Amino acid sequence: MESLFGSRSHAVNRSNTGTNSPACNRSLSAISATDITTRVKAIARGIAKEKPDFIGLQEAELLQLMIPTFGIVTFDFIELLIGELEKLGLKYKIGAKNDNLSVELPDSNGNLVQYLDRDAILIRKDSKWKIISKHEENFQTNLTLPVGGQAITVLRGWSSLEVKKGEKVFKLINTHLEPNDEAVRNAQATEILQGPANTQLPVIISGDMNAVPNSTTYNLFVNAGLNDRWNFFGIGQGFTGHQAPNLLNSVSLLNERVDYIYYKNGWNPLTAHLIGNSQSDRTKTGLWPSDHAGLFSRLSLKYNHDDN
Repeated sequence: MESLFGSRSHAVNRSNTGTNSPACNRSLSAISATDITTRVKAIARGIAKEKPDFIGLQEAELLQLMIPTFGIVTFDFIELLIGELEKLGLKYKIGAKNDNLSVELPDSNGNLVQYLDRDAILIRKDSKWKIISKHEENFQTNLTLPVGGQAITVLRGWSSLEVKKGEKVFKLINTHLEPNDEAVRNAQATEILQGPANTQLPVIISGDMNAVPNSTTYNLFVNAGLNDRWNFFGIGQGFTGHQAPNLLNSVSLLNERVDYIYYKNGWNPLTAHLIGNSQSDRTKTGLWPSDHAGLFSRLSLKYNHDDN
């Protein structure tokens, strides 16, 4: 039996991630106000309840504040999460990671802020699944925005693992598609479908697709033969986004389903449910763990295919 946890989590609110000094200031304020070091503990507790073999992360930011008179202050969401999981007795490592948009700008205090957006697949160190190969790519099609007279490319991408246990082999793909432009988002989805997902191997795709059911992006995956995991075993509407930017909304504001686990070629779906969407998941300071709920699923591999 194999398990997968698709977790949507990030350190700073996406609306505060920008390419000018005021935006850098707001990003740092968001880090402080939404207390990522506390929230990551809540995210780790949710994961520890399930002990998945694999974790898909989107918007797992690396933020560094370089203070000339002090040194470098680093917020590395992936390392923070791995550290908190280890405290709970679970040891994970990075299986694959794609680096996306990178920004380096001064803030209003004379410091330098470096921001790097990343998506990653974590694998439990004691999992019986062993990595055969990994791939980490950026999309050919990305959104370009004019900022300060310059064209800024909002780089996004995907990463994948091929793993093996005994005679069983499958491919796991993780991604975060463009939220602000449907044409770009569809082009990115097509790159995945014609690239890493174009295989006879059993495939799982986890990610924040930024697309609701029956949208053009959603239908690209379904029409390519991929099954939407939630449709078979999910209970309720499966809303995964979005809580308030400050994560302090009193009742959950989750009102749309944009995060998915798709699968094809030999999988038997068993269970699916959300994590981080109930009042009991909040931190002691009242923060929701993330602006998205996490999506957990358990599947078993019925049989195997061979690319040859």
